[in-house]
Amino acid sequence: MRTPAEIAEFFAPREALGECKSLFLVGIGGAGMSGLVPLALAEGFAIAGSDAYESEVTRSLGVPVTVGHFEALPEGVDALVLTDAIDLAANPEVRVARARGLRLFRRSQLLGWLLRSRKVAAVTGTHGKTTTTGLLGSALIHAGLDPLVVVGASVPDFGGPVRNGRGEWAVVEACEAYDGLRDIDPSLVLLTNLELDHADFHGDYAGLKSSVLRFVRRLPKDGILIYAASDAGATEVAKEAGVTAEPYVPIPGLDLSLPGEHNVLNASGAMAAAKRIAPDADVSRLREGLQAFHGAERRLQVLLDTDVTVVDDYAHHPTEVAVSIQALRSRYPGRRLIVVYQPHLYSRTKDFGPQLAEALSAADEVVLTDIYPAREAPIPGISSAVLAEWVDVPCRYVPSRHQLAAKVRRWLAPQDIVVGMGAGTIANFAPALIAELEDRPLAGLSRPLRIAVLYAGDSSEREVSIHSGREILAALTRLGHDAQLLDATELLLGKGDVTGLTGPHRPDLAFLAVHGTHAEDGAIQGFLELLGIPYTGSGIQASALAMDKSMTKRILEASGIRVPRGVTLRDRDDAIPFSGPLVVKPNAEGSTVGVAFVREPSELCPGLAKAFSYGDEVIAEELIEGTEISVPVLVHEALPPVEIVPATGLYDFTSKYTPGATEEIVPARLPAEVLAESQHIALKAHRLLGCEGATRTDMMVRGAEIFVLEVNTLPGMTRTSLLPNSAAAHGIDFDTLCERLVRDALTRSGAPH
Repeated sequence: MRTPAEIAEFFAPREALGECKSLFLVGIGGAGMSGLVPLALAEGFAIAGSDAYESEVTRSLGVPVTVGHFEALPEGVDALVLTDAIDLAANPEVRVARARGLRLFRRSQLLGWLLRSRKVAAVTGTHGKTTTTGLLGSALIHAGLDPLVVVGASVPDFGGPVRNGRGEWAVVEACEAYDGLRDIDPSLVLLTNLELDHADFHGDYAGLKSSVLRFVRRLPKDGILIYAASDAGATEVAKEAGVTAEPYVPIPGLDLSLPGEHNVLNASGAMAAAKRIAPDADVSRLREGLQAFHGAERRLQVLLDTDVTVVDDYAHHPTEVAVSIQALRSRYPGRRLIVVYQPHLYSRTKDFGPQLAEALSAADEVVLTDIYPAREAPIPGISSAVLAEWVDVPCRYVPSRHQLAAKVRRWLAPQDIVVGMGAGTIANFAPALIAELEDRPLAGLSRPLRIAVLYAGDSSEREVSIHSGREILAALTRLGHDAQLLDATELLLGKGDVTGLTGPHRPDLAFLAVHGTHAEDGAIQGFLELLGIPYTGSGIQASALAMDKSMTKRILEASGIRVPRGVTLRDRDDAIPFSGPLVVKPNAEGSTVGVAFVREPSELCPGLAKAFSYGDEVIAEELIEGTEISVPVLVHEALPPVEIVPATGLYDFTSKYTPGATEEIVPARLPAEVLAESQHIALKAHRLLGCEGATRTDMMVRGAEIFVLEVNTLPGMTRTSLLPNSAAAHGIDFDTLCERLVRDALTRSGAPH
């Protein structure tokens, strides 16, 4: 934000605007700046501008608008007008303007210059400026004065932030934040209240009060200060200003459309000012104007009022937070109130952290997201996580504001009041939540599930994954779901566009049909976690553990599960501390990828070379001779063990995926007690690693001994795959298997279905 040094050094005097004919407005899409465009055009200025984003506002201004900030300005521009949010050191348009020798002006300077021929009723104070400005403007409109009204936010009743009246009076919001007051010449000042805020600019309360006093003393001899008698800060200013001052108190019986006692006080101030501006006006008409005002955008603005009420509010100071919560409590008694709050500025959070926490604790539940920094650098020890520790009611912390709408939607119940609160990007939350609720209503989905079947990938099992994905897609389509295939690797490294995975119309679920690296190791799961999309199968940690065969063996062995004797090699010359037939395989690949069976010494070097071609770590373990089985687990239920009988006698990649190369017998031809024990071991391994969804534990049975070879967290779903065959033997056909995995994933995530 703006600093005193910047104001003194970089900005031209306001009067120099009279020498300009063409202005370029940086930040033209904001409520404060966009409202000045029609006024500046009416004064004869040629206007163009830029904004970081295209919006309905920028499209409707009727002037050239550049989307984005670049080192380019139209020819013939005389000066730049900047919002206080523009960083002078970083903005490219400012660099070009200074190189050309163009003047710089603040938005408040342009406003003050445009008002120079009007009588100005300036509304200022720490809180309530926007609403009080609108209330005063509405009262005067109903009294027939036709005022110009300039508000710091869009007002639906006025069709925007400016109501372009032709009367002699202008009612304007005069912001105290960065001494923008200095640029306005008031005929009447309405001071709502005064307490410390914007300490980053003013330093302390004395500095803030001095700024307001300087402004009030700009009143002409026949001017007047209207102030809230109940506010200590406003009363101090009235006593010290040396101008004619009139106090106001709450008017009993005011009938308003706006909730809260604070708005009764705001309306009472507006009435006092309106009587001074229009002493001959019918008081009943003034009251009608107050009652007719429905508020400004983001000032306790109700955006949805159905089974859930969604409110958008600008409160960002502890006092504002407290009165907004009180107003919502009075309007919606007995209903659960959830405040979703984004702290505004590190400096404000540092100055008011405990007070903010106390104010927020008047809600039933609080959700915090990260601080909106504007131009501030982080302050060590100041964060939303710290603020969450101080809140005395249930409080959740969602660091990424991009996930707020989806996560809050999952926590809502009918009749909840949820308010997005703060002065930063939290303004996007309430509309995003409404979009979520429209697509995923609390009553449940009335449309087919949108499911992205993630397949292919970049592992050595890519081709197998393609077959799994196609089989799953066909099943989901038969089940009536809205399913599509998606290759995440191609999406990220090819198109580079993940917009289809974000926003309210993103997939409800990702069905993982990928195998091997960047699939079963937690990588794809982490990607989906960042996007907030539920997925089938195990989470990040379980996937990573199971993919690391060496780590899996250590975990299982420590819990009494028998595993083959083995060693992890990081170099081909590493010693193997035991002899005999070996299995050599990559430590982090699919169950049969890169596997070599070493029965003779001459086979070791080729086997190691093959395994090391897939990664930096290789496992060499004793070759267990016996019956090979695989035991699937489906949603914490062990399925029938599958006996694996390869025609070659060795179960490698070719035997596994070539149709007819391996006979799969379900259930395995083993004694009942061995089958039961293998199921017990598979279920135990599944739980020890923290797995979810479906897994498949590969084992060797030698007599009464059962050895676990590894655990697979994303079993294959092809026609030759073990999991579907075992499920079928258990009475679960392929479509039902897919549906159970879908429902399990949605239930675990809490997603609507």
